[in-house]
Amino acid sequence: MADKTNQLLFSDFPKISTQEWMDKITADLKGADFEKKLVWRTNEGFNVQPFYRSEDLESLNYLESQPGQFPYVRGNNEKSNKWFVRQDIVVKDVKEANEKALTVLTKGVDSIGFVIEDKALVSEANIEALLKNIISDDVEINFNACCGNKELVESVVAVLNKMNRTHAEVKGSINFDPIGNLTINGKACCETEKAIDRVKEVAEVAKNFPQFRTVAVNARHFNNAGASIVQELAFGLSMGNEYMTQLTERGMSVNDVAANIKFNFGISGNYFMEIAKLRAGRMLWAKIVEAYKPTGVEVCKMHIHSETSDWNKTIFDPNVNMLRTQTEAMSATLGGTQSLTVQPYDSLYKDSDEFSERIARNQQLLLKEESHFEKIVDPSAGSYYIENLTNSIAEQAWALFVEVEEKGGYLAAMKEGFIQGLVKETAEKRRKAVATRRENLLGTNQFPNTGEIISGNIDAKKIVKSACCCDEGKEVEPINLFRGAQDFEELRLATENAAKRPKVFMLTYGNLAMRLARSQFSGNFFGCAGYEIQDNLGFETIEAGVEAAKAAKADIVVLCSSDDEYAEAAPKAKELLGDTPLVIAGAPACADELKAKGITNFVNVRSNVLETLQGFNSLLNI
Repeated sequence: MADKTNQLLFSDFPKISTQEWMDKITADLKGADFEKKLVWRTNEGFNVQPFYRSEDLESLNYLESQPGQFPYVRGNNEKSNKWFVRQDIVVKDVKEANEKALTVLTKGVDSIGFVIEDKALVSEANIEALLKNIISDDVEINFNACCGNKELVESVVAVLNKMNRTHAEVKGSINFDPIGNLTINGKACCETEKAIDRVKEVAEVAKNFPQFRTVAVNARHFNNAGASIVQELAFGLSMGNEYMTQLTERGMSVNDVAANIKFNFGISGNYFMEIAKLRAGRMLWAKIVEAYKPTGVEVCKMHIHSETSDWNKTIFDPNVNMLRTQTEAMSATLGGTQSLTVQPYDSLYKDSDEFSERIARNQQLLLKEESHFEKIVDPSAGSYYIENLTNSIAEQAWALFVEVEEKGGYLAAMKEGFIQGLVKETAEKRRKAVATRRENLLGTNQFPNTGEIISGNIDAKKIVKSACCCDEGKEVEPINLFRGAQDFEELRLATENAAKRPKVFMLTYGNLAMRLARSQFSGNFFGCAGYEIQDNLGFETIEAGVEAAKAAKADIVVLCSSDDEYAEAAPKAKELLGDTPLVIAGAPACADELKAKGITNFVNVRSNVLETLQGFNSLLNI
């Protein structure tokens, strides 16, 4: 037998050219347009092909770089893919918060995020109580305060010195981002120039702690405002560059500024695109910092914290949020994030409990301890698809970044309204995509659990985003943080709180296959408003169906049949039902004839689900 141990896999098969693949695909399409059928036009503004080959990598000039090497597209660490597992703790009582931190540190967490909402808690004594017995240099400590960040960092530094912590080993951050606050609130904690002066002061307080970062870039705000991945990355880079420019002009060295910046990205459910975003982000940021001519290239590394997105999370069927955050956690870790917060699945609408927090922690621990994601550096490297996504995102984000810089930088572009306008445009497109179910949110605008009642389980104050505690006037128009599910949730909560829950009756008649398919579609459609759905196997006559609908005290009747049968059946049903609204399932050729006879309600795959259901809620006085 011949020795084949050194033969390449599949070497016995003939090589197939790209043109041969295209010829085969074209033949299988049987005349259909290749671009329309198989090429995906992304929200980010570029096309994704249905297949890629090794030749598609030939023009990518960064592929020879190794992990840990400039421009860091393959990650900052050449030996592993380790990341910090962060859990955020809202500080209401410092002793309780400390006890909780110590507890979760025994459960796999190695990064704590203290969220201090009350400025009165910012004092050296309270910080000392918060950090009591948290002494390991392997634990990252992070703080997020609405106001009082200078007092906060002074207190943190004083406590760390009192604890005799080794300055070079302390890891953590303060989420101080006045430009980010300006972006979502229309104002920083004070006038913008003064706020950036304060950023320099905060950075100088912690200058002896090289791994404690005090300048935050919250690109995640764009993720949670419905922006595209390219917009989040480009505007995040522009925010970071604004800090580089402003702080170096104020006398800080390039190395000190770059080493102090931490980027906070949101991670959406667009699995491969999010992996590529982080890879592209590191590459572009390295190029930006390099242009400032720092001493050495280590400071060109982008330090990334990732958070699972709020935008695609739902309060109905909330267990689905666990599936969403799991894929998002995978994207972030495969993309090379340095730390990650997985938001508990129920945190949108109530204070998360021990169970939901445990699930959130374990989602990361499964990736670390059972799937060994931390063992392999840049596992997506060489993937024809992901490498091309990385390049496409980098090109598009760089072009948008340059456009912002040509307007004078991030702050100037915000004052002009340029950034807000682009985000709003993309967000409205996505909002419409959710409304028409071209972007699906399982359990909310698609396949709802119609028996679910949630209004008694939610905390309205958690759902409504609160503004910053500062009361000064707005300098710019802010971007609007919202979730894709909000409009549907408002609709359904209104139904839950109505005096009577509407009943939708499926009048199934005629062709078996069509009536069943259309009743399932219609039940799913009206279920998104929280209506009670009464389905039926079928009626021999329209008269029998109408009689059953009246007996059921239906508020809406949906006629489910075939297109051929609607011309005769629909007018008869309309006459027998009287004032009860009649809906036709589908888009029959006789629609215009039916409309002329007063039948105006149709539901089909081209319907705007949200607007249609809002219309029915209005009709039913909900």
